[in-house]
Amino acid sequence: MNQQLSWRTIVGYSLGDVANNFAFAMGALFLLSYYTDVAGVGAAAAGTMLLLVRVFDAFADVFAGRVVDSVNTRWGKFRPFLLFGTAPLMIFIVLVFWVPTDWSHGSKVVYAYLTYMGLGLCYSLVNIPYGSLATAMTQQPQSRARLGAARGIAASLTFVCLAFLIGPSIKNSSPEEMVSVYHFWTIVLAIAGMVLYFICFKSTRENVVRIVAQPSLNISLQTLKRNRPLFMLCIGALCVLISTFAVSASSLFYVRYVLNDTGLFTVLVLVQNLVGTVASAPLVPGMVARIGKKNTFLIGALLGTCGYLLFFWVSVWSLPVALVALAIASIGQGVTMTVMWALEADTVEYGEYLTGVRIEGLTYSLFSFTRKCG
Repeated sequence: MNQQLSWRTIVGYSLGDVANNFAFAMGALFLLSYYTDVAGVGAAAAGTMLLLVRVFDAFADVFAGRVVDSVNTRWGKFRPFLLFGTAPLMIFIVLVFWVPTDWSHGSKVVYAYLTYMGLGLCYSLVNIPYGSLATAMTQQPQSRARLGAARGIAASLTFVCLAFLIGPSIKNSSPEEMVSVYHFWTIVLAIAGMVLYFICFKSTRENVVRIVAQPSLNISLQTLKRNRPLFMLCIGALCVLISTFAVSASSLFYVRYVLNDTGLFTVLVLVQNLVGTVASAPLVPGMVARIGKKNTFLIGALLGTCGYLLFFWVSVWSLPVALVALAIASIGQGVTMTVMWALEADTVEYGEYLTGVRIEGLTYSLFSFTRKCG
């Protein structure tokens, strides 16, 4: 159904990504610093854990994709996961940032593995149906582009808001004080996340409905294998996200140990996330209309790459130039992030066109795993 979506529906859908990013942004901005500086987990152990859990996430995403493709209820195929999967996800956000500080180092590492793996599984079971929901809400290109833009804006604003809310709270705080800060904010975010997911559930409808038998795992994997545009999109998204989150993850260390001023953390996050969102939002629709989604994505990725390379080159000796470079990268990032979601929805349609098999859940699970690897 080529249904034009109302702005109320689009905004309601985007609130789900605000809740998604309570988990995603907290991990990107604060988790490594929390493990090493607050929980007392060794840097090598924490880094190894974050890498190894990605392997687990690959299986979690495939599992979630298969579960999503097998479900059909009176609420639809994807929306029930927003209703029933939210509470476990939000609970694990709290648990991940609740490492018992009086435990032995080995016990802390085991706890970190278990809770972070639990968070990854719950995130897959909510985020994959959430992302796949866009393909079922409309087939109209303009509405899909607006959904993608709304997601991008929601994600960027969430990053900025969390940095502004939590960053100053941990400025020059002792590890003992930061424990209380993280406990307080994760509980607040968990409650807010459940409310936002419920609003998303109530605001959306699955207008593109197909009642088909679930294909076997072998057929589903063969369908994925033939979907070359999906693999190209995943590779492109991986490169974009590696550069983006490399800066996000290192920002707190950069301002603390290089600039010796954690107050600048919120400035970096603001420039990296909000500048690109504001600048790219009016640019993307015109670019897509003129040169298409693929070329728009490529131009944004090239701009972001140049900006990030310049940022890492000059960040030690010139903060003003570094901020300009980060702003350039942010605009490129905003363009690619906006177009990325619309392209993913298109790959579902392409896979169905090519093979006759529609696998929204498994298609998005591959894309989701790529994002996690970034």
